[in-house]
Amino acid sequence: MGFFTKLWAFRKILIIVLTPLLLLPLPLLIDTKEAQCAYTLFVVAVYWLTEAIPLAVTALIPALMFPLFGIMKSKTVASAYFKDFHLLLIGVVCLATSIEKWNLHKRIALRMVMLVGVNPGWLMLGFMISSAFLSMWLSNTSTAAMVMPIVEAVIQQILNAEAEVNAIQMKTMDGTSNLGLQLDEDEVKRENNTEAESNGVEHNTVCKIEPEDTSPQRSVPKPEMERKYLSKKDHMMCKGMSLCIAYSCTIGGLSTITGTSTNLIFAEHFNNRYPDCHCINFGTWFVLTFPITIIILILSWVWLHWLYLGFDFSSMFRCAKDKSEKEKASAKIIEDEYKQLGSISNQELVTLVIFILMALLWFTRDPGFVPGWSSLFPQYKGYATDSTAALILGLLFFIIPANMPTNSSFGKNNDLSYTTLITWKEFQSCMPWEIALLVGGGFALAQGTEDSGLSAWVGSKLTPLGSLPIWVTIAVSSLIVTSVTEVASNPATITIFLPILSPLAEAIGVNPLYILIPTTLCTSFAFLLPVANPPNAIVFTYGHLQVIDMVKAGLGVNIIGVLAVMLGVRVWGVPLFDLETYPSWAPPHFIANITGP
Repeated sequence: MGFFTKLWAFRKILIIVLTPLLLLPLPLLIDTKEAQCAYTLFVVAVYWLTEAIPLAVTALIPALMFPLFGIMKSKTVASAYFKDFHLLLIGVVCLATSIEKWNLHKRIALRMVMLVGVNPGWLMLGFMISSAFLSMWLSNTSTAAMVMPIVEAVIQQILNAEAEVNAIQMKTMDGTSNLGLQLDEDEVKRENNTEAESNGVEHNTVCKIEPEDTSPQRSVPKPEMERKYLSKKDHMMCKGMSLCIAYSCTIGGLSTITGTSTNLIFAEHFNNRYPDCHCINFGTWFVLTFPITIIILILSWVWLHWLYLGFDFSSMFRCAKDKSEKEKASAKIIEDEYKQLGSISNQELVTLVIFILMALLWFTRDPGFVPGWSSLFPQYKGYATDSTAALILGLLFFIIPANMPTNSSFGKNNDLSYTTLITWKEFQSCMPWEIALLVGGGFALAQGTEDSGLSAWVGSKLTPLGSLPIWVTIAVSSLIVTSVTEVASNPATITIFLPILSPLAEAIGVNPLYILIPTTLCTSFAFLLPVANPPNAIVFTYGHLQVIDMVKAGLGVNIIGVLAVMLGVRVWGVPLFDLETYPSWAPPHFIANITGP
């Protein structure tokens, strides 16, 4: 037993050493560029799936191996590590940094929850909507780390209010009082006040959760053994509230190109492989995915409500005057949290204006049904992309001052310092450098498979799959990536599969978008395990859940997600992108006019 324990402790070293050695016969026995590129691809894939080496470090392997194998020159490989994607990411991170620094995201979340009401069902829906909206523009990790402490404060206040009601009823019945209850209540209030202060407007740093540090430590919840639920119903409510945050933070990011790293990786891969196609942009992606996101969000809410709050939806529509003690406690804690933010600051207003302008520029660049602002430069068609708009407004955060000097400031301390909305240090703390390198490595791999001929070889071997109905091919590929992404990171999964699925679509004569879009969206469906993605891990640390709870609920959300994606692509994705016709911008090697089943 001790031997296997030690072996498990050194598993990463064994994977690092044995993987390239066991695969070495491939380039030695088959001395072709295709085999050498496949060797590199397999080594990188194993390291990414097992995370034996940090993802960003593994992404640098193509830069080492391709020049040694003579597949690509070092200068050519290096150019693949910085693309238009990275400029778009920089602009988005500038916006996200300012939003998080000035607490605009918290104000938006609390206001949305206040609008929907405090009934447990409505409260769950309100938190899901606010989390999904925020994750459209922020990372799902940051959204979960910001919203979950608010949810935890509401949960504790609900449990505390119910305990107080029960104590009053007991006191009325037997004439005794529960002094310990008041102590518990004071303790909870102190914890909530401390948590509220830690999430206040004044911050020294922002974005404390980095890509590698996906185990959140912003607030320390009570251990599971110390938790006391007055009833099983209360415990189920806590589970439902926790899971709704984990899932909605992931679901919301589906609807925008910048919402998840997988969407960005797909967009850059697609634009590089098919440069003559200009159909994928912020507007067209939103038109396709926003209805899918709404369907998944609503059905997931119904599923979680049925699992943890019951199927009695009629209680949500009763008279608003008949509020229970739980609902009053929930409303109070949310209103108190919102009041602590104070009136909206100038910094929040400026950030909100830039946020709206950036979204408008993305939507109106090339909407498709009407000429966009890019048509104002007809001699430079295709030069301006979504990254152009992101950089134009993202750079403003380093120019616009955070505080305008006033007469009072001159008189008090003669402070003439010039502080912008965000600083470079704050931007660095938010910039996901690991993702940037990971994506660069994926682009290098994709270009290597093209230059070596591996992509064409794979495509020729996949041609027999053309005899299957298109929907079967799409469903199988979607289910495969959904399964793999539960145990591997989402960016690594999509980076591995895109170079395989693109030649597959070309080999069977199907519009590449018909396969790539569903698989890209399904790569984000990592709902089953706490380690599947950062929001799951963040929620799990609060102690309300067990692994089996997440597996049971996540399986249903996974099925809902895959079916909604298949429905959306089939119903409105086909006419939007003309998916049933093999396009002229794809390699003209196969027969066009593919008809659906």
